Formats: sequence, structure tokens, C-alpha cells
Amino acid sequence: TGPPPRFFPIRSPVPRTQLFVRAFSAVTMTDSNDAGMDAVQRRLMFEDECILVDENNRVVGHDTKYNCHLMEKIEAENLLHRAFSVFLFNSKYELLLQQRSKTKVTFPLVWTNTCCSHPLYRESELIEENVLGVRNAAQRKLFDELGIVAEDVPVDEFTPLGRMLYKAPSDGKWGEHEVDYLLFIVRDVKLQPNPDEVAEIKYVSREELKELVKKADAGDEAVKLSPWFRLVVDNFLMKWWDHVEKGTITEAADMKTIHKL
Repeated sequence: TGPPPRFFPIRSPVPRTQLFVRAFSAVTMTDSNDAGMDAVQRRLMFEDECILVDENNRVVGHDTKYNCHLMEKIEAENLLHRAFSVFLFNSKYELLLQQRSKTKVTFPLVWTNTCCSHPLYRESELIEENVLGVRNAAQRKLFDELGIVAEDVPVDEFTPLGRMLYKAPSDGKWGEHEVDYLLFIVRDVKLQPNPDEVAEIKYVSREELKELVKKADAGDEAVKLSPWFRLVVDNFLMKWWDHVEKGTITEAADMKTIHKL
């Protein structure tokens, strides 16, 4: 059998719960400024409860995905939430990238790492020991976004390499302010991307990624990179890729530091 295909067609979607209490001012679902929001993205914006943390990544409460991505609330209340970014490599050590769907509220149609999302404020995703809550969330979202079944990405196969804190406006209204866990995994997987989340996917070698970065830097409108992915590329990715290829990835881990970028 030959190598897996490097580009894949896109197909279709999937669910959620919650736990303790902190009150925040509600935002109504009838906000006229949100009239054009995609129905699936709107539902997730109000159903999903992100984990609020302080700058030392201590849990301080929870709030809706909507509020956590509203720049006026990020700035006024310094809302900071927990997130993760998965970097999945195949057995040829190529990195799987995704282009976010055009209906995404933040950073639509930008290219980014394999999967970027948030652990939710639920018991299974709040577990701190061995970063298990974040790993559980990563496994859940790889299925939601890319159709990767849990058996193909066991939670104990994710290697947490580090954490970074960053803020990035997407447009005048929306943005990100996250403590982002960076998870690496090497697995050959079957893919069935969800078109509500993903426009396109592709595996890239190091050299192909460098070419993408050059195009983005040259202002190529077809190649926009997410700010969190670009921070990882500029600060960590190439040296970590060395460890992926050598099978020494755990040696690169630093889970004591929160890099403020």
C-alpha cells in the first residue's frame, strides 16, 4: 500500500456539559451585529463554556466562547482562557495543516496547525494531572473537526511540549487571548474533515512549510497564517520538528514555563 493521500475532500459535523459558577454579563443571541453569523458557529459560541484562567494558568471561572472572544470583554475584563494547539505528524514526519472554514467567527480561511480549540468547563477537561483534561479535549476536537476517531489518537500519545500566552485581534470585534497548550503527536490517521470547521487540509514537509511562510510574508492573499501558529513557527517549531524526527520529542518538553509572546 502506498503513502496516504496528502490532500483530502471535505464532508460533515458533531455535541457537550458544565460545572461551577462565576457570573458574567450576558450577551443576547439577538445582537444585530451577529445577524450574519453561521448557525453552527453561533450555537457553539453560546453553548461552549471556556475555562477562564489567570496568567499563571490557575482556573478562575468560566464564560461562554462568545464572551471569551469578544475583544471589548477581553480588554475590559482581561478575559483569558485555556486553549490547545495540536501538531499531528504522519509517519513520514509531515505536519498536517488545516485551513479554517470561511464560517469561523475568528480567523476564517487562515491556515494553521492541525487543530486549535479549547478545553471546556466540564469535569473530564478540567483534569490537571498529566494535562489529561487538555488531552481529552484535543481528542474530542480532532474528531469534531477532522473526523479522526479516538482509537487513532489515544490520549496518552499526545506529548505536551509547552504553553504560551498570547493575545491576537482577528478583526474589530473578535480576537483571542489564550494560555495555549502545545501538543505533539505522531500517528497515521484516517481523515474526514467537517466542512463547518475546515475548508481544506494538507500535509507539509519542513521545506513546504517554509515556502508557505514565505508566501504569507510576501502578502499572498491565499496564504494567511493564524497568529498562534506563526508564533509557534517562529519560536519553537523547527527545533521541535528535529526531535519528532529523532524520536526524542519528550526531551523538548518544558511544562513549567508559560511563554509570554
